[in-house]
Amino acid sequence: MKLSLAIATFNEELTIVDCIQSCRGLVDEIVVVDGSSTDKTAELAHQMGAKVIVTANLAMFHTNKQKAIDMCTGEWILQLDADERVTSELAEEIRALLQMTNDQMDIYEKNLKERRLFIRHQALVTKRETHNVQRPETLHDSQYNAFFLPRLNYFLGGYLRHGGVYPDGVIRLIRKGKAHLPCKDVHELMEVDGKTGWLANSLIHQDSPTFKRYLERNSRYIDHLVEELKTRNNKFKISNLKFQIEMGDWIIVKPISTFFSLLIRHKGILDGWRGVVFAFFSSIRFTRAYIRFIRS
Repeated sequence: MKLSLAIATFNEELTIVDCIQSCRGLVDEIVVVDGSSTDKTAELAHQMGAKVIVTANLAMFHTNKQKAIDMCTGEWILQLDADERVTSELAEEIRALLQMTNDQMDIYEKNLKERRLFIRHQALVTKRETHNVQRPETLHDSQYNAFFLPRLNYFLGGYLRHGGVYPDGVIRLIRKGKAHLPCKDVHELMEVDGKTGWLANSLIHQDSPTFKRYLERNSRYIDHLVEELKTRNNKFKISNLKFQIEMGDWIIVKPISTFFSLLIRHKGILDGWRGVVFAFFSSIRFTRAYIRFIRS
């Protein structure tokens, strides 16, 4: 059964080689859609045996992800970000899974060791990322057509296993023609025609190996929050009183509640100083976003 690897890139020369290398022996073809990188990303991907399509670097990056998916010819597609890595255990699990019948997949899913954790996380992600509007799974097809992969996020020299970070499930393994990205929102969840399952082994996410990279990614996320605030305020024409209430919520209430929720409720403290740093910067992003919004 042919398995394709789909990656969308922009200036990922430091990560693309390791990403592709981690899938050696697992995938049958590699498709990279590059958003006109100014570094050697496209060249390196080509050297690694990928079919490279160079296109515009669009603000809605999911458009290039979907383009990579559409260019794949395999019956199954593994869609990765350039900073993600497939472990040997995960590769073996994927090989075994793709040889199963739908009934065997169903039995496999029911026997997952962390099934309850995965299902609870999936429900939270679906509710948050679809804003209760889009439904990421439709049952027009009763077979398994997509799988969530739990991710281990590498943060400042270690992995975050608490603080609401794990399992950080993402749909990464899909049957061709049965799942797609709507390309409407940066936080959207892939829509699936059929059933979704989970794999047991984690995908490694080199999210923030350095503090500089973390701050850069954090700043981009803050920019998205600012855009959400602009849309909300323009849509509802918030009064001065409501504006003051909202400002207090974003500058004081949200940061404090988020910090203690991640650190205590979600046991981020068990990740040591990394958990504290993650909780702190995750909480003050609301304050920083609102300040940027006011100044814009």
